[in-house]
Amino acid sequence: MRDDTRRWAAADKARCWHPFTPQDAWTAGDPLVLVRGEGAWLWDSEGRKYLDGNSSIWTNIHGHRHPHLDAAIIRQLGEVAHTSYLGFANPRASELAERLCAFFPAGTLERVFFSDDGSTAIECAMKMAIQYRQQTGEPERTGFIAFDQAYHGDTMGAASLGGVARFHDRFRKHGTPVHFVADLDALRTLPDEIVATTAAVVIEPLIQGVNEMRPWPAGMLRELRAWCDGHGIHLILDEVMTGFGRTGRMFACQHEEVIPDFLCLAKGLTGGYLPMAATLTTGRVYNAFLGEPERAFYYGHSYTANPLGCAAALASLEVFESERTLESLQPKIALMSTLLADFKAECPAVVDIRQCGFIAGIEFDRDATPICLAARDHGLLTRPIRNTVVLMPPLCITADELRHAVNAILAAARMSSM
Repeated sequence: MRDDTRRWAAADKARCWHPFTPQDAWTAGDPLVLVRGEGAWLWDSEGRKYLDGNSSIWTNIHGHRHPHLDAAIIRQLGEVAHTSYLGFANPRASELAERLCAFFPAGTLERVFFSDDGSTAIECAMKMAIQYRQQTGEPERTGFIAFDQAYHGDTMGAASLGGVARFHDRFRKHGTPVHFVADLDALRTLPDEIVATTAAVVIEPLIQGVNEMRPWPAGMLRELRAWCDGHGIHLILDEVMTGFGRTGRMFACQHEEVIPDFLCLAKGLTGGYLPMAATLTTGRVYNAFLGEPERAFYYGHSYTANPLGCAAALASLEVFESERTLESLQPKIALMSTLLADFKAECPAVVDIRQCGFIAGIEFDRDATPICLAARDHGLLTRPIRNTVVLMPPLCITADELRHAVNAILAAARMSSM
Protein backbone atom coordinates (compact mmCIF):
# COMPACT_ATOMS: atom_id res chain seq x y z
CA MET A 1 0.00 0.00 0.00
CA ARG A 2 1.31 3.45 -0.92
CA ASP A 3 2.05 5.93 1.84
CA ASP A 4 -0.61 8.38 0.67
CA THR A 5 -3.20 5.59 0.47
CA ARG A 6 -2.34 4.52 4.00
CA ARG A 7 -2.62 8.11 5.24
CA TRP A 8 -6.00 8.72 3.58
CA ALA A 9 -7.39 5.39 4.79
CA ALA A 10 -6.26 6.03 8.35
CA ALA A 11 -7.84 9.51 8.39
CA ASP A 12 -11.06 8.09 6.94
CA LYS A 13 -11.32 5.38 9.58
CA ALA A 14 -10.44 7.80 12.37
CA ARG A 15 -12.66 10.75 11.39
CA CYS A 16 -15.23 10.03 8.66
CA TRP A 17 -18.77 8.72 8.96
CA HIS A 18 -20.12 7.12 5.76
CA PRO A 19 -23.75 6.95 4.55
CA PHE A 20 -25.73 3.72 4.88
CA THR A 21 -22.67 2.04 6.39
CA PRO A 22 -22.20 -0.12 9.51
CA GLN A 23 -19.10 1.73 10.69
CA ASP A 24 -17.60 -1.04 12.82
CA ALA A 25 -17.31 -3.33 9.80
CA TRP A 26 -16.07 -0.43 7.67
CA THR A 27 -13.25 0.54 10.01
CA ALA A 28 -12.17 -3.10 10.35
CA GLY A 29 -11.03 -3.11 6.71
CA ASP A 30 -9.18 -0.83 4.32
CA PRO A 31 -11.32 1.47 2.15
CA LEU A 32 -10.95 1.72 -1.58
CA VAL A 33 -9.75 5.29 -2.16
CA LEU A 34 -10.93 6.62 -5.53
CA VAL A 35 -8.77 9.39 -6.96
CA ARG A 36 -9.67 9.98 -10.60
CA GLY A 37 -12.02 9.09 -13.43
CA GLU A 38 -12.36 9.25 -17.18
CA GLY A 39 -15.33 8.16 -19.25
CA ALA A 40 -16.98 5.17 -17.63
CA TRP A 41 -13.83 4.32 -15.64
CA LEU A 42 -12.49 5.09 -12.16
CA TRP A 43 -9.00 4.62 -10.68
CA ASP A 44 -8.05 4.02 -7.07
CA SER A 45 -5.05 5.42 -5.21
CA GLU A 46 -3.08 2.25 -5.97
CA GLY A 47 -3.50 2.70 -9.73
CA ARG A 48 -6.14 0.01 -10.26
CA LYS A 49 -8.84 0.64 -12.86
CA TYR A 50 -12.56 -0.13 -12.51
CA LEU A 51 -15.68 0.32 -14.61
CA ASP A 52 -18.18 2.52 -12.79
CA GLY A 53 -21.01 -0.02 -12.80
CA ASN A 54 -23.54 2.02 -10.84
CA SER A 55 -22.66 5.51 -12.11
CA SER A 56 -21.27 6.59 -8.74
CA ILE A 57 -24.58 5.90 -6.99
CA TRP A 58 -26.81 6.51 -10.01
CA THR A 59 -25.55 10.04 -10.71
CA ASN A 60 -23.10 10.01 -13.62
CA ILE A 61 -24.62 10.34 -17.09
CA HIS A 62 -22.00 11.16 -19.73
CA GLY A 63 -18.92 9.79 -17.99
CA HIS A 64 -16.25 11.29 -15.77
CA ARG A 65 -14.21 14.28 -16.96
CA HIS A 66 -16.38 14.90 -19.99
CA PRO A 67 -14.66 17.79 -21.79
CA HIS A 68 -17.85 19.75 -22.42
CA LEU A 69 -18.98 19.62 -18.79
CA ASP A 70 -15.47 20.35 -17.52
CA ALA A 71 -15.23 23.38 -19.80
CA ALA A 72 -18.64 24.71 -18.73
CA ILE A 73 -17.70 24.57 -15.05
CA ILE A 74 -14.31 26.17 -15.66
CA ARG A 75 -15.95 28.92 -17.71
CA GLN A 76 -18.45 29.60 -14.94
CA LEU A 77 -15.63 29.67 -12.37
CA GLY A 78 -14.13 32.46 -14.43
CA GLU A 79 -17.25 34.52 -13.70
CA VAL A 80 -18.42 33.55 -10.19
CA ALA A 81 -18.71 30.29 -8.23
CA HIS A 82 -21.76 31.17 -6.15
CA THR A 83 -24.23 33.97 -5.58
CA SER A 84 -27.30 34.04 -3.38
CA TYR A 85 -30.62 33.15 -5.01
CA LEU A 86 -32.51 34.84 -2.17
CA GLY A 87 -33.40 38.23 -3.56
CA PHE A 88 -31.29 37.84 -6.72
CA ALA A 89 -31.31 35.96 -10.03
CA ASN A 90 -28.42 34.44 -11.97
CA PRO A 91 -28.09 33.75 -15.71
CA ARG A 92 -27.46 30.01 -15.53
CA ALA A 93 -30.47 29.37 -13.27
CA SER A 94 -32.76 31.31 -15.62
CA GLU A 95 -31.46 29.38 -18.63
CA LEU A 96 -31.73 26.01 -16.89
CA ALA A 97 -35.29 26.62 -15.70
CA GLU A 98 -36.31 27.44 -19.28
CA ARG A 99 -34.64 24.27 -20.61
CA LEU A 100 -36.27 22.01 -18.04
CA CYS A 101 -39.78 23.38 -18.58
CA ALA A 102 -39.35 23.05 -22.34
CA PHE A 103 -39.30 19.25 -22.06
CA PHE A 104 -43.03 19.34 -21.30
CA PRO A 105 -46.09 20.64 -23.16
CA ALA A 106 -46.86 24.33 -22.77
CA GLY A 107 -49.17 25.08 -19.87
CA THR A 108 -48.10 22.04 -17.81
CA LEU A 109 -44.86 22.13 -15.77
CA GLU A 110 -44.09 25.85 -15.82
CA ARG A 111 -42.11 26.62 -12.66
CA VAL A 112 -38.82 25.32 -11.24
CA PHE A 113 -37.74 25.44 -7.59
CA PHE A 114 -34.05 24.60 -7.17
CA SER A 115 -32.60 22.82 -4.14
CA ASP A 116 -29.66 20.57 -3.26
CA ASP A 117 -30.47 16.86 -3.57
CA GLY A 118 -33.20 14.30 -4.14
CA SER A 119 -34.45 14.38 -0.56
CA THR A 120 -34.93 18.14 -0.65
CA ALA A 121 -36.60 17.99 -4.06
CA ILE A 122 -39.18 15.66 -2.50
CA GLU A 123 -39.37 17.78 0.65
CA CYS A 124 -40.18 20.85 -1.48
CA ALA A 125 -42.96 19.00 -3.30
CA MET A 126 -44.48 17.79 -0.03
CA LYS A 127 -44.47 21.22 1.58
CA MET A 128 -45.84 22.85 -1.56
CA ALA A 129 -48.62 20.25 -1.74
CA ILE A 130 -49.67 20.86 1.88
CA GLN A 131 -49.44 24.65 1.69
CA TYR A 132 -51.36 24.64 -1.59
CA ARG A 133 -54.27 22.91 0.17
CA GLN A 134 -54.16 25.36 3.06
CA GLN A 135 -54.38 28.27 0.64
CA THR A 136 -57.09 26.84 -1.62
CA GLY A 137 -59.72 25.94 0.97
CA GLU A 138 -58.80 22.29 1.67
CA PRO A 139 -56.76 22.44 4.89
CA GLU A 140 -57.95 18.96 5.87
CA ARG A 141 -55.84 17.45 3.06
CA THR A 142 -52.63 16.93 5.03
CA GLY A 143 -51.80 13.29 4.27
CA PHE A 144 -49.85 11.43 1.60
CA ILE A 145 -50.08 8.05 -0.06
CA ALA A 146 -46.90 6.16 -0.91
CA PHE A 147 -46.04 2.63 -2.00
CA ASP A 148 -44.61 -0.28 -0.04
CA GLN A 149 -40.81 -0.58 -0.27
CA ALA A 150 -40.53 2.93 -1.73
CA TYR A 151 -37.52 5.14 -1.14
CA HIS A 152 -37.79 8.92 -1.50
CA GLY A 153 -34.89 10.25 0.57
CA ASP A 154 -33.83 10.78 4.16
CA THR A 155 -34.90 14.23 5.33
CA MET A 156 -37.73 13.92 7.83
CA GLY A 157 -40.57 14.54 5.41
CA ALA A 158 -39.10 12.42 2.63
CA ALA A 159 -38.31 9.64 5.10
CA SER A 160 -41.99 9.56 6.07
CA LEU A 161 -42.73 8.38 2.53
CA GLY A 162 -40.19 5.56 2.71
CA GLY A 163 -41.44 2.00 2.79
CA VAL A 164 -38.12 0.33 3.66
CA ALA A 165 -38.32 -0.58 7.35
CA ARG A 166 -34.58 -0.59 8.07
CA PHE A 167 -34.18 2.99 6.85
CA HIS A 168 -37.40 4.60 7.97
CA ASP A 169 -39.32 2.85 10.77
CA ARG A 170 -37.53 4.60 13.65
CA PHE A 171 -38.38 8.03 12.21
CA ARG A 172 -41.86 7.43 10.82
CA LYS A 173 -43.82 8.59 13.87
CA HIS A 174 -42.00 11.94 13.78
CA GLY A 175 -42.94 12.77 10.19
CA THR A 176 -45.95 13.42 7.99
CA PRO A 177 -49.04 11.13 8.02
CA VAL A 178 -48.62 8.60 5.20
CA HIS A 179 -50.70 5.62 4.11
CA PHE A 180 -48.84 2.87 2.26
CA VAL A 181 -50.31 0.68 -0.46
CA ALA A 182 -48.83 -2.22 -2.40
CA ASP A 183 -50.34 -1.43 -5.79
CA LEU A 184 -53.22 0.21 -7.62
CA ASP A 185 -55.73 -2.38 -6.43
CA ALA A 186 -54.90 -1.52 -2.81
CA LEU A 187 -55.07 2.18 -3.62
CA ARG A 188 -58.56 1.81 -5.02
CA THR A 189 -59.80 0.14 -1.83
CA LEU A 190 -58.61 2.83 0.58
CA PRO A 191 -61.40 4.17 2.82
CA ASP A 192 -63.08 7.35 1.66
CA GLU A 193 -61.94 9.26 4.75
CA ILE A 194 -58.27 8.60 3.87
CA VAL A 195 -58.71 9.65 0.25
CA ALA A 196 -60.58 12.80 1.26
CA THR A 197 -57.70 13.92 3.51
CA THR A 198 -54.88 13.12 1.09
CA ALA A 199 -52.88 15.94 -0.49
CA ALA A 200 -50.75 13.87 -2.88
CA VAL A 201 -49.62 10.44 -4.03
CA VAL A 202 -45.88 9.91 -4.41
CA ILE A 203 -44.26 7.28 -6.63
CA GLU A 204 -41.02 6.35 -8.37
CA PRO A 205 -42.30 6.03 -11.95
CA LEU A 206 -41.77 2.81 -13.94
CA ILE A 207 -39.35 1.24 -11.44
CA GLN A 208 -38.61 1.25 -7.71
CA GLY A 209 -34.89 1.65 -7.11
CA VAL A 210 -34.09 0.66 -3.53
CA ASN A 211 -36.68 -2.14 -3.78
CA GLU A 212 -34.02 -4.15 -5.65
CA MET A 213 -34.81 -2.51 -9.01
CA ARG A 214 -38.42 -3.65 -9.28
CA PRO A 215 -40.44 -2.37 -12.28
CA TRP A 216 -44.10 -1.42 -12.15
CA PRO A 217 -46.56 -3.04 -14.60
CA ALA A 218 -46.89 -1.30 -17.95
CA GLY A 219 -49.66 1.29 -17.93
CA MET A 220 -49.68 1.61 -14.15
CA LEU A 221 -48.48 5.22 -14.16
CA ARG A 222 -51.19 6.32 -16.57
CA GLU A 223 -53.86 4.63 -14.44
CA LEU A 224 -52.46 6.29 -11.32
CA ARG A 225 -52.66 9.70 -12.98
CA ALA A 226 -56.32 9.04 -13.85
CA TRP A 227 -57.09 7.95 -10.27
CA CYS A 228 -55.47 11.09 -8.86
CA ASP A 229 -57.42 13.28 -11.28
CA GLY A 230 -60.65 11.54 -10.31
CA HIS A 231 -60.09 12.23 -6.62
CA GLY A 232 -58.59 15.72 -6.76
CA ILE A 233 -55.21 14.50 -5.50
CA HIS A 234 -51.83 15.75 -6.66
CA LEU A 235 -49.33 13.35 -8.24
CA ILE A 236 -45.67 13.70 -7.21
CA LEU A 237 -43.20 11.83 -9.41
CA ASP A 238 -39.82 11.04 -7.90
CA GLU A 239 -37.53 10.93 -10.94
CA VAL A 240 -34.38 11.38 -8.90
CA MET A 241 -33.09 8.03 -10.20
CA THR A 242 -35.03 7.61 -13.46
CA GLY A 243 -34.56 11.11 -14.85
CA PHE A 244 -32.11 12.07 -17.59
CA GLY A 245 -32.16 9.07 -19.86
CA ARG A 246 -31.96 6.12 -17.49
CA THR A 247 -35.16 4.52 -18.79
CA GLY A 248 -34.46 5.27 -22.47
CA ARG A 249 -36.44 8.53 -22.53
CA MET A 250 -35.36 11.79 -20.96
CA PHE A 251 -37.89 11.23 -18.17
CA ALA A 252 -39.68 8.03 -17.19
CA CYS A 253 -43.10 9.72 -17.19
CA GLN A 254 -42.75 10.36 -20.93
CA HIS A 255 -43.12 6.64 -21.66
CA GLU A 256 -46.78 6.81 -20.66
CA GLU A 257 -47.35 10.49 -21.53
CA VAL A 258 -48.06 11.39 -17.91
CA ILE A 259 -47.60 14.92 -16.61
CA PRO A 260 -47.37 15.10 -12.82
CA ASP A 261 -48.27 18.00 -10.58
CA PHE A 262 -44.75 17.90 -9.14
CA LEU A 263 -41.65 16.41 -10.78
CA CYS A 264 -38.60 15.87 -8.57
CA LEU A 265 -35.17 15.74 -10.19
CA ALA A 266 -31.61 15.40 -8.84
CA LYS A 267 -28.75 12.84 -9.30
CA GLY A 268 -28.26 13.09 -13.09
CA LEU A 269 -29.38 16.72 -13.31
CA THR A 270 -25.78 17.97 -13.43
CA GLY A 271 -24.50 14.92 -15.27
CA GLY A 272 -23.28 13.55 -11.96
CA TYR A 273 -20.85 16.42 -11.37
CA LEU A 274 -22.33 18.57 -8.62
CA PRO A 275 -25.13 18.33 -6.04
CA MET A 276 -28.28 20.01 -7.33
CA ALA A 277 -31.99 19.27 -7.45
CA ALA A 278 -35.12 20.75 -8.96
CA THR A 279 -38.82 20.50 -8.23
CA LEU A 280 -41.00 21.35 -11.23
CA THR A 281 -44.65 22.22 -10.80
CA THR A 282 -47.64 23.71 -12.59
CA GLY A 283 -48.81 27.27 -12.99
CA ARG A 284 -51.92 26.36 -11.04
CA VAL A 285 -49.85 25.35 -8.01
CA TYR A 286 -47.56 28.37 -8.35
CA ASN A 287 -50.45 30.83 -8.56
CA ALA A 288 -51.82 29.63 -5.21
CA PHE A 289 -48.71 31.11 -3.55
CA LEU A 290 -49.23 34.61 -4.96
CA GLY A 291 -50.80 37.53 -3.08
CA GLU A 292 -50.16 38.46 0.54
CA PRO A 293 -46.65 37.80 1.94
CA GLU A 294 -48.07 35.08 4.18
CA ARG A 295 -48.86 33.03 1.07
CA ALA A 296 -45.22 32.84 -0.07
CA PHE A 297 -43.25 29.58 0.01
CA TYR A 298 -40.81 30.17 2.85
CA TYR A 299 -38.25 27.51 2.08
CA GLY A 300 -34.77 27.48 0.57
CA HIS A 301 -31.10 26.60 0.89
CA SER A 302 -27.91 28.65 0.95
CA TYR A 303 -26.73 27.04 -2.29
CA THR A 304 -30.06 27.18 -4.10
CA ALA A 305 -29.52 27.56 -7.87
CA ASN A 306 -25.73 27.48 -7.49
CA PRO A 307 -24.28 28.82 -10.78
CA LEU A 308 -21.69 26.04 -11.06
CA GLY A 309 -24.36 23.38 -10.71
CA CYS A 310 -26.62 25.15 -13.21
CA ALA A 311 -23.72 25.46 -15.67
CA ALA A 312 -23.00 21.73 -15.37
CA ALA A 313 -26.69 20.90 -15.86
CA LEU A 314 -26.93 23.06 -18.97
CA ALA A 315 -23.79 21.48 -20.37
CA SER A 316 -25.21 18.01 -19.71
CA LEU A 317 -28.38 18.84 -21.64
CA GLU A 318 -26.22 20.15 -24.50
CA VAL A 319 -24.34 16.84 -24.59
CA PHE A 320 -27.63 14.97 -24.82
CA GLU A 321 -28.23 16.90 -28.06
CA SER A 322 -24.74 17.02 -29.55
CA GLU A 323 -23.97 13.35 -28.91
CA ARG A 324 -27.53 12.16 -29.60
CA THR A 325 -27.34 10.33 -26.30
CA LEU A 326 -30.88 8.96 -26.21
CA GLU A 327 -30.64 7.64 -29.76
CA SER A 328 -27.30 5.94 -29.19
CA LEU A 329 -28.63 4.47 -25.95
CA GLN A 330 -31.30 2.31 -27.60
CA PRO A 331 -28.93 -0.38 -29.00
CA LYS A 332 -27.12 -0.43 -25.66
CA ILE A 333 -30.41 -1.15 -23.89
CA ALA A 334 -31.02 -4.03 -26.30
CA LEU A 335 -27.48 -5.33 -25.77
CA MET A 336 -27.91 -5.20 -22.00
CA SER A 337 -31.07 -7.30 -22.33
CA THR A 338 -29.25 -9.90 -24.43
CA LEU A 339 -26.22 -10.05 -22.15
CA LEU A 340 -28.35 -10.41 -19.04
CA ALA A 341 -30.49 -13.15 -20.59
CA ASP A 342 -27.29 -15.07 -21.40
CA PHE A 343 -26.04 -14.36 -17.87
CA LYS A 344 -29.14 -15.90 -16.33
CA ALA A 345 -28.79 -18.98 -18.49
CA GLU A 346 -25.16 -19.44 -17.41
CA CYS A 347 -25.51 -18.70 -13.70
CA PRO A 348 -27.80 -20.99 -11.69
CA ALA A 349 -27.51 -18.71 -8.64
CA VAL A 350 -29.60 -16.04 -10.42
CA VAL A 351 -33.18 -15.86 -9.16
CA ASP A 352 -34.40 -13.06 -11.40
CA ILE A 353 -33.19 -10.30 -13.69
CA ARG A 354 -35.18 -7.06 -13.82
CA GLN A 355 -34.53 -4.33 -16.37
CA CYS A 356 -36.10 -0.99 -17.18
CA GLY A 357 -34.25 0.84 -19.94
CA PHE A 358 -30.60 1.07 -18.90
CA ILE A 359 -31.34 0.14 -15.28
CA ALA A 360 -30.92 -3.48 -14.23
CA GLY A 361 -31.04 -5.56 -11.07
CA ILE A 362 -29.58 -9.08 -10.96
CA GLU A 363 -31.13 -10.95 -8.04
CA PHE A 364 -29.18 -13.87 -6.58
CA ASP A 365 -30.17 -16.62 -4.20
CA ARG A 366 -27.95 -15.13 -1.49
CA ASP A 367 -26.59 -11.85 -0.17
CA ALA A 368 -25.01 -10.02 -3.11
CA THR A 369 -22.39 -8.15 -1.06
CA PRO A 370 -19.62 -10.75 -1.59
CA ILE A 371 -20.34 -10.72 -5.33
CA CYS A 372 -19.88 -6.95 -5.54
CA LEU A 373 -16.66 -7.14 -3.53
CA ALA A 374 -15.34 -9.94 -5.74
CA ALA A 375 -16.23 -7.93 -8.86
CA ARG A 376 -13.52 -5.44 -7.93
CA ASP A 377 -10.91 -8.09 -8.76
CA HIS A 378 -12.42 -8.17 -12.24
CA GLY A 379 -12.41 -4.40 -12.75
CA LEU A 380 -15.95 -3.44 -11.80
CA LEU A 381 -17.40 -1.26 -9.04
CA THR A 382 -21.04 -1.50 -8.04
CA ARG A 383 -23.13 -1.97 -4.90
CA PRO A 384 -25.78 -4.47 -3.87
CA ILE A 385 -29.27 -3.97 -2.55
CA ARG A 386 -29.79 -7.01 -0.36
CA ASN A 387 -29.58 -9.99 -2.80
CA THR A 388 -29.50 -7.83 -5.92
CA VAL A 389 -26.51 -6.50 -7.82
CA VAL A 390 -27.28 -3.16 -9.45
CA LEU A 391 -26.04 -2.53 -12.99
CA MET A 392 -26.61 1.10 -13.97
CA PRO A 393 -23.53 2.36 -15.83
CA PRO A 394 -23.04 5.82 -17.34
CA LEU A 395 -24.93 6.25 -20.59
CA CYS A 396 -21.64 6.82 -22.42
CA ILE A 397 -20.50 3.22 -21.85
CA THR A 398 -19.46 1.34 -25.00
CA ALA A 399 -20.69 -2.09 -26.05
CA ASP A 400 -17.36 -3.68 -25.10
CA GLU A 401 -17.38 -1.95 -21.73
CA LEU A 402 -20.91 -3.21 -21.09
CA ARG A 403 -19.77 -6.75 -21.91
CA HIS A 404 -16.88 -6.25 -19.48
CA ALA A 405 -19.33 -5.26 -16.72
CA VAL A 406 -21.59 -8.28 -17.19
CA ASN A 407 -18.64 -10.67 -17.47
CA ALA A 408 -17.16 -9.22 -14.26
CA ILE A 409 -20.38 -9.89 -12.35
CA LEU A 410 -20.53 -13.43 -13.74
CA ALA A 411 -16.91 -14.12 -12.77
CA ALA A 412 -17.52 -12.62 -9.33
CA ALA A 413 -20.64 -14.75 -8.79
CA ARG A 414 -18.68 -17.87 -9.63
CA MET A 415 -15.78 -16.82 -7.41
CA SER A 416 -17.99 -16.01 -4.42
CA SER A 417 -19.75 -19.40 -4.64
CA MET A 418 -16.50 -21.36 -4.36
